[in-house]
Amino acid sequence: MRVLICAGGTGGGIYPALAAVTALTEKGVTKDQILWIGTEGEMEEVLVPRAGLRLQTISGGGIAGVPIHQKILNALKLVWSLPKSWGIIRRFKPDVMFMTGGYMAAPVTVASRLSGTPICIYLPDLEPGKSIRFSVPFAKRIAATVDGSKQFVPEEKMVVTGYPVRPLLRQALSATKEEALAKFELKPDRLTLFVYGGSRGSWNINKALMAILPQLLEKIQIIHLSGTLTWPEVEANIANLSADEKKYYRAYPFLHEEMGLAYRASDWVLARAGASMLGESPAFGLPSILVPLTFAWRYQKVNADYLSARGAAEQLTDETLDEKLLPMLLAFIEDAEKRQKMHLAAKEIDIPDAANRLADAILETAKG
Repeated sequence: MRVLICAGGTGGGIYPALAAVTALTEKGVTKDQILWIGTEGEMEEVLVPRAGLRLQTISGGGIAGVPIHQKILNALKLVWSLPKSWGIIRRFKPDVMFMTGGYMAAPVTVASRLSGTPICIYLPDLEPGKSIRFSVPFAKRIAATVDGSKQFVPEEKMVVTGYPVRPLLRQALSATKEEALAKFELKPDRLTLFVYGGSRGSWNINKALMAILPQLLEKIQIIHLSGTLTWPEVEANIANLSADEKKYYRAYPFLHEEMGLAYRASDWVLARAGASMLGESPAFGLPSILVPLTFAWRYQKVNADYLSARGAAEQLTDETLDEKLLPMLLAFIEDAEKRQKMHLAAKEIDIPDAANRLADAILETAKG
């Protein structure tokens, strides 16, 4: 069984694919039978080899949310990538092409269609992005995180698998909260807020948090993943904190192996509303304060609305962060009953065997 994976751009598409790979290997597919196609210069160039998988890259870039000249250039890159995609598929001869999104989805879809390779799509977000929308008509099977996706794709093709949380994260559930807190040298007698703006980071969330750190650190402790792009500013701000405040504040540009323990140590999360929030926060039963990213507003807002409607999240916008973040966090601190209700609501959304379900969907697509 040969599996070609097309996933990249952001962690919301890469991490579910990596979780699916783990489940596939448990079902007998070897890593030598898996080939990953990604985009040059994106996260997959680090994460995929780190997982011991073969990676080949093609050229591409964003079409939405970029200036017109960049849009044209990126579109040309994708057209130029079609022959390379065809060559990769011709040499590898996959039994199935599995995709979660990313800039390269269109040329790889066309090449797969021309070669007769069946296509299985996974939708990390509730609503498919533009690259995946192009591929939906050509797919035999479409796996979805939640049933709400049926309004966007043919229902007869769709199967709900849940969000496949990485095994490394789920392993952290076996640790006690005290053990997780000890990993970060934090105290078990204080509430812990986990702030996560994505792998690159959110400057608006980081800026708003840094402005209110002294007030918050009087009451709680914080694990703060700034993202790599804004880490220098966050690191410099630590010098403004007192010695007592530093006892309750842990900031990092990003976490890999310790990411699950950061979730496990926390009582609630402040984050963007990317696809991972549909799976990772529910896996740990964490209430969320979500700030949908403005230029990805439609997709992130739909995700946030889904979690909010089920009582697992509340929302802010970039424009209201400075005014409303501190009052909302203080209200969470004081309302234990609300936190517990949101915890239970989040756990209701979790599907623990999502990776196994997704692997089954991939294999069933390959078998026709």
